[in-house]
Amino acid sequence: MLTEARSIRIKGRSFLAVVLTPDLPFEDWLVRLDDLAARSAGFFLGRPVVLDVSELSLDRAALKAMVAALGERGVRVMGIEGARPSQLDASMPPGMVGGRPAADVEMPAADAQTETQKPGKAQPAEVREVVAPVVRAAPSSLVLHEPVRSGQSIVFPEGDVTVIGSIASGAEVIAGGSIHVYGALRGRALAGSIGNSAARIFCRKLEAELLAIDGIYKTADDLPAELRGQAAQLWLENDAIMASRLT
Repeated sequence: MLTEARSIRIKGRSFLAVVLTPDLPFEDWLVRLDDLAARSAGFFLGRPVVLDVSELSLDRAALKAMVAALGERGVRVMGIEGARPSQLDASMPPGMVGGRPAADVEMPAADAQTETQKPGKAQPAEVREVVAPVVRAAPSSLVLHEPVRSGQSIVFPEGDVTVIGSIASGAEVIAGGSIHVYGALRGRALAGSIGNSAARIFCRKLEAELLAIDGIYKTADDLPAELRGQAAQLWLENDAIMASRLT
């Protein structure tokens, strides 16, 4: 039995991820992926993988089958980039946005006598690696000119995030700096995600599911009733989230 209220600290991290970009027909692309796996055993083992479907026209069933086919090959998808919220459900990896491109991965060259290098044979599947740098010489910011819809996850550890619109229920924004929402905040907002206790959260209409600053969080039930639906700001003070109305 708990005898005193204690905060739970949630920390942000940046990890290197492999981005797979399939093309259609998917069965042919899988042949090329299998060829890559055969020549580079263990390449995907233990690696976080993001599936980029931004250039594909897929329904939910086709996307789910794609994720399942990759799982059968030991490729565990941690997130899906470029998918519409209607394509995702609770059984699938979450939607992701905001990845920063990095240098392509150099794959081991196939033996000069292998079948895969003969004319007319399928070429290896495209694989690229992305990383979001945690430290920069100067702070930066991200401005989103559209609302953040349910199922979307915006992760920007380099600085502030400004949303010209609302954050829907079921959506989340994670920022290394402060979060500014020029609309209703109905989803989750996590500011100061990499250890910035000076970060703040500002919104025009406070209806959040969860709020966090530097890993200290508040749920909807913890918010003062008088601030619900009001313009508000939140900040961290002595390991507790404080809130006040914006006038």
